[in-house]
Amino acid sequence: MMMNKEAKEYRIGDIVKAEVRSGRYAAELLELDGPRALVKVLAVLEHPDQGDLHQPYNPDVAMFHERRALSYTEKTKVLLRDLEPFSGEVPDYTESLKAAVAQSIQSLDRLNRWTAKALESIRQLEKDYKL
Repeated sequence: MMMNKEAKEYRIGDIVKAEVRSGRYAAELLELDGPRALVKVLAVLEHPDQGDLHQPYNPDVAMFHERRALSYTEKTKVLLRDLEPFSGEVPDYTESLKAAVAQSIQSLDRLNRWTAKALESIRQLEKDYKL
């Protein structure tokens, strides 16, 4: 049994939420090793972000990173601070991946529509300002 700084107790076999490289997963806790834990991925709760995490929403970076979701039963090390207890039923991996990708697409579409609307507004202001 280990405790992280938020005083959460974890035991081997617990189902946890794990944040890994901007993605969030439901995972089984396999090992506790100091400040880290080894987890096995069971479902995708949030698909990893694309692009440069240090320059979000900037398409003009030297390397635009493509991040894939971790695979079903893939094992990865996670800092204990990046774990949370998971409650409820663990969704099917394939269905959870499908839902996470759809949610990412929906968010990006909304951002794209916001950008178009903001650009339209600023172009109108540019005319109003007679620039």
